[in-house]
Amino acid sequence: MKPRNQTRVSEFILLGLSEEANLQPLLFGLFLSMYLITFSGNLLIILTIITASHLHTPMYFFIFSLSFTDICFTSTTVPKMLMNIQMQSKVITYEECITQLHFFILFASLDHFLLTVMAYDRYVAICHPLHYTVIMNPKFCGLLLLASFLLSALESLFHSLMVLRLSFCTELEISHFFCELNQLLQLACSGTFLYNIILYFVTGLVGIIPLTGILFSYTKIVSSILRISSAEDKSKAFSTCGSHLSVICLFYGTSLGVYLSSAATPNRRASAIASVMYTVVTPMLNPFIYSLRNKDIKQGIRKLFN
Repeated sequence: MKPRNQTRVSEFILLGLSEEANLQPLLFGLFLSMYLITFSGNLLIILTIITASHLHTPMYFFIFSLSFTDICFTSTTVPKMLMNIQMQSKVITYEECITQLHFFILFASLDHFLLTVMAYDRYVAICHPLHYTVIMNPKFCGLLLLASFLLSALESLFHSLMVLRLSFCTELEISHFFCELNQLLQLACSGTFLYNIILYFVTGLVGIIPLTGILFSYTKIVSSILRISSAEDKSKAFSTCGSHLSVICLFYGTSLGVYLSSAATPNRRASAIASVMYTVVTPMLNPFIYSLRNKDIKQGIRKLFN
């Protein structure tokens, strides 16, 4: 059996969601619309929190950070896809691919950690309300955000450096609309067994530890709320967690759905279509969840436009 040719890779081919020529204008319009809604919706949340003084609290500081992260997260993949459709090209250079992979993992991980930090913020607010302002002081909130960013940066740097060490064959077609890590590993000619083990370990840590923190926080929150005697106070306590809990279910639900669908079927194109849910749809829906379910945000938006 002849070994496959190994060359110095200069570019990859992104096959996208469909190779049908008549579907490209539809895909362009659909993804452009979703990107503009994501960008403008999250930008509106950011401007509202900046301009409304009553939103200058730890909870909204983290919502501000999440909205900024969602804009960056979507911007790592969708603009390149739109440009390729518009230019009728499927090429992404090796350097662009590694850069896209790096920032995609960075902002995806940052989303994970921010949702965990926000769960902790709600835990302190409900379970230790008298000490909330002391515990969640501006310095501590800044440290939580910095720690989340550094951990995300370390993870993305690790994956980028590992991919840089791989050698690729002449088969360079990626059945996706961006440089997805698993697809790059499948194209590699060099051995990836050790890297796959390390990958599952690191991904497990980054995924399981934040999720455990979220589950622990909400276990304590629910336990604390159930001890409240007043039905009105219970409803108020649940409402402060409703938006965040909805975002958690949407983010983890779509991510888990993509993982299970890719494991259940070998069809890479189906996996690429499913990944649209957490890469594009979830960041687009987050501003609507926070604005529609949050009276303070709606009040701040009215003040912004007035």
